[in-house]
Amino acid sequence: MNVTFEEASHQFLQSTGKLFYIINPEETSYKNAEEVPNYWKEIWLPFFVLLIAEQIILYIKNKKVRWNEQVTSLSHWIFDETVRFFSRGAEYYLYIQLYNKFHLWDLPWNALSTWIIAALSVEFCYYWAHRCNHEITFFWVFHQVHHSSEEFSLAVGLRQSVLQTWCNFIFYVPLTVFIPPSHFITHKQFNLIYQLCLHTTLIDDIKPFDWFFNTAKHHRVHHGCNLYCLDKNYGGVLIIWDRLFGTFQEEQDKIVYGLVVNSRSFNPLYLQIYYLKAIFQKSATMHSWWNKIGTFWKGPSWYPGAPRLGLDQYKTYVTPRYAYDPYIPTWQVLYVFLHFASVIIYHYRLHLMDFSNSISMYMVLGNVLTLISIGMLFDRDNRIALFEFARCIFSLYITPYDQSVLNTYVYILHCFSLYCIWIPHIVKLTSNYAYEYSIMIQRHSKRVKVHSNLKTKLLYIIKGFLRSEHSECEMNEIPDLKINRFPNNLNGISTLNETSSKMK
Repeated sequence: MNVTFEEASHQFLQSTGKLFYIINPEETSYKNAEEVPNYWKEIWLPFFVLLIAEQIILYIKNKKVRWNEQVTSLSHWIFDETVRFFSRGAEYYLYIQLYNKFHLWDLPWNALSTWIIAALSVEFCYYWAHRCNHEITFFWVFHQVHHSSEEFSLAVGLRQSVLQTWCNFIFYVPLTVFIPPSHFITHKQFNLIYQLCLHTTLIDDIKPFDWFFNTAKHHRVHHGCNLYCLDKNYGGVLIIWDRLFGTFQEEQDKIVYGLVVNSRSFNPLYLQIYYLKAIFQKSATMHSWWNKIGTFWKGPSWYPGAPRLGLDQYKTYVTPRYAYDPYIPTWQVLYVFLHFASVIIYHYRLHLMDFSNSISMYMVLGNVLTLISIGMLFDRDNRIALFEFARCIFSLYITPYDQSVLNTYVYILHCFSLYCIWIPHIVKLTSNYAYEYSIMIQRHSKRVKVHSNLKTKLLYIIKGFLRSEHSECEMNEIPDLKINRFPNNLNGISTLNETSSKMK
């Protein structure tokens, strides 16, 4: 079907309006839940246009753009979207079943009053869900993913935990008593869509709009880890709930973004789950069962004898700090972007495939491995060579080489990466470790009895890959792959236990 420029422009403007909850109540009121569109599909184009425009403006203003944070946020988005492939519609299905069984009032689906009541009710429930995500450690375990970025840009709006949707759903269950499913599905989407554009430093005061509505200025405070920013500004679309319940805070000192004790990693899988392990370790340090359980349902800053949310005087006072930003050379940045493009291609193809097809499951695994690999590159992890070697082989196995331009790109990219980068690098490292082993034998043959069998040699070579001490000659072949071990943040968590720092 041919679409004129005027029609395309009008559709684009309509989709842009939906980003900001600018919609017609009549056009967004439906009788049946099955009729409600997936509004997320309609807003992706204008959102990514705004995201690119934001980066251009920041560049013009000579503000550093940290690509590692941007790509990591997008990696979390891919994770979240991938999980939704398996659970698509499950949340709404459960809501419909609960509504059919427990609703007490039948509000008219085509009444403006129903539309307004639904919008306010969804926003009210979001406020309390969001507040509990911060004030109850079990929920914070998942929500901290969204706050883990030390940058504040539109991409951060996409950085979500894959399990948070299901944790939040319980707060919307009371709406099943009176809100029709079609209105719940509509406003649940727009409530979250509106919040995407709150994550930017380019917008300041919008008075008098920001007296009633949540704005980027208010949301910057929410994402700060300064002491005055903690546990403030929970609203999604409206800021009136914060003003009413005493959680509102104006922007004051320069805001430091991220967690109080930040995780020094860009590995998206690690960031999704590392805090869960840390909280279990914190619980294990408690002496009584009541305190062990309290670790999960009380605040992240709680400690025995303190109020549920801890005491401010024992929380870490965060001052401006250097962000975690390991240097990687330009060629590795290009490598990341080329392989991230292959993730986007796989992700696009997954929308077109049936998940009963085994190849689609391989593609999901391929995407996950690629995003982990990108995080390891950003972290300068010394295990990247072996990991990428195995991942490229797996990607070649699952990518059919046919006449498709996209498949051809992915296939050639992984062939080049495997044969021109990682195999030569591994051969070089192997020869270096073999040479070191022979030197060691010569130096210590008179003093130490050395088992020079093949198994010992191979173990030495393999251990060489996994140790962090590399000679300079090893790194000349692949620049700047002299890297540290995967960061261990449990020391940071133990500091949290000692100082009762709230990781926000």
